[in-house]
Amino acid sequence: MSEGLKLWLPEKPSKELSRALRRMTETEDVRQVAVMPDAHVAEDVCIGTVAATSSRVLPAAVGGDIGCGMLALRFDIEAECLADPKLSASLLAALGSAVPCHRHVHRTSGPLPEELLSWTLSAPRLEAMKEREARAEFGTLGRGNHFLELQSDEGGALWLMLHSGSRAMGPAIRAHHERSAPRDPSGLAWLEADSEAGRSYLSDAAWAGAYARANRRFMMTRVIEVLAELLRTTPDPTSLIECDHNHVRREVHASNALWVHRKGAMPAEAGAMGVIPGSMGSASYHVEGRGMESALCSSAHGAGRVMSRSEARRRISVRALEEEMRGVHYDRRIAHRLPEESPSAYKDISKVMRAQRDLVRIVRRLRPLLVYKGT
Repeated sequence: MSEGLKLWLPEKPSKELSRALRRMTETEDVRQVAVMPDAHVAEDVCIGTVAATSSRVLPAAVGGDIGCGMLALRFDIEAECLADPKLSASLLAALGSAVPCHRHVHRTSGPLPEELLSWTLSAPRLEAMKEREARAEFGTLGRGNHFLELQSDEGGALWLMLHSGSRAMGPAIRAHHERSAPRDPSGLAWLEADSEAGRSYLSDAAWAGAYARANRRFMMTRVIEVLAELLRTTPDPTSLIECDHNHVRREVHASNALWVHRKGAMPAEAGAMGVIPGSMGSASYHVEGRGMESALCSSAHGAGRVMSRSEARRRISVRALEEEMRGVHYDRRIAHRLPEESPSAYKDISKVMRAQRDLVRIVRRLRPLLVYKGT
């Protein structure tokens, strides 16, 4: 492995993962690569990878779901209120109506914030998508590993955790800018950051990040309304934690100005708060960054997969899923579509957290009570 590669893996990397990481270190202009404990093989660049360059930006090292991230918020009620299965069923139904997974029908979503509307994207096609898809998907959760979860902390307080990103816009932005970009011998598309093409990508990616943040905030507002109606509870605004784990930004490390790309990795500067989810049946964590420079001030963004989605569908039965989800409320009508998100499809989150003890400090541990997901 390259001297510029630092790993925090809880296990020995597979040959496939090692090859993918070597490819990343051999890409021109990549100065440092940090591999988080939740790293696993994905298209082009592994999830859980942090890559720093001097002058180039690598869209694949951010991924398609630009701005994808987490939000956590505490409510002034005890989590034990969710022990009533009838109430939990009512909550799931109400959340499904308030926060659709896919698209709003008949443009019933909230209006896009003015900041997003007035921000011009770099291509007419992207602007047209902003008027169509971005509006129709604003305030929606998405599918895959995106979720909305109600949790209990160690003291029994009720928390919301929400995971979502830039929906259709992020992948469209990545595809648009990679289409005409030159390719490194490693196969990765690249752009000079200080060129017209590079500046256009960075501006569009920043818009996608702003869209993802606004989307999470809008969904949070809808959840607050649901919980106020059904539980007569209000949130503590001072408890809010927000972070994203798919981005590129200019940072200074060891006195060097670098373009730091995080794909499925959370910023963990000293004192920065973050949210690290487990699977939908395991613990999650709120953490404080330690500012570890050799990790480019980063940490894991979650548990990380041990099975691909197709492998999980083959190997995990609905019955096994239901057993793993014992004690957690979820929509059992879609259980046959959820094995790929089963806890056993992911790494043991406790091992991930132990592997990064020098990257973050655990502030609190939370357990899932109710999970709302799309398929």
